[in-house]
Amino acid sequence: MQQHSPRQPAGPRSPFVFDLRELGRRAGSLREYRRSVPAPAELGFDLIGVPEGAPLELELRLESVTEGVLVTGTVEAPLTGQCGRCLEPVSDELAVDVCELFAYENSSTDETTEQGEVHRVHGELLDVEPVVRDAIVLGLPWTPLCRPDCAGLCPICGQRLDDLPAGHAHDVIDPRWAALEKLKSQE
Repeated sequence: MQQHSPRQPAGPRSPFVFDLRELGRRAGSLREYRRSVPAPAELGFDLIGVPEGAPLELELRLESVTEGVLVTGTVEAPLTGQCGRCLEPVSDELAVDVCELFAYENSSTDETTEQGEVHRVHGELLDVEPVVRDAIVLGLPWTPLCRPDCAGLCPICGQRLDDLPAGHAHDVIDPRWAALEKLKSQE
């Protein structure tokens, strides 16, 4: 089971925070939200990620259930980075699903789960930033590509193989024969 590190919830003015007074606690009540929020810092890996401040499109459904609030929906984000084969710039769009239960304080979930195992509702506020962050990072490609058939870089000269003529090759001397090649060139 995924552990959720306890952190201070964002303030009520954060665009990732939802005020649950509009939703209520009656099981079955629900609200749907569409928001465009700026991406937080460090949302990605070395090769690809969401630029800080880029618009994240949240389309979320908050549903009151017995133990808390079930958050489901999608998050769309622009991606920028480098191709994992040729290091050319890459731009793409990412769409990920989210589904997470935020438990009410003092609910029976407190007795059945460890601290940090599930997200919690803090008073009447629900902070979805950790869920959005996890969904985006888990949805990122491990090796982003500029195109699926990218040939990468030549291991000898470092040029993009796609930009080089067909049959591109280098005369490489086996290091075991290098001393003999030196003798040959001295003649």
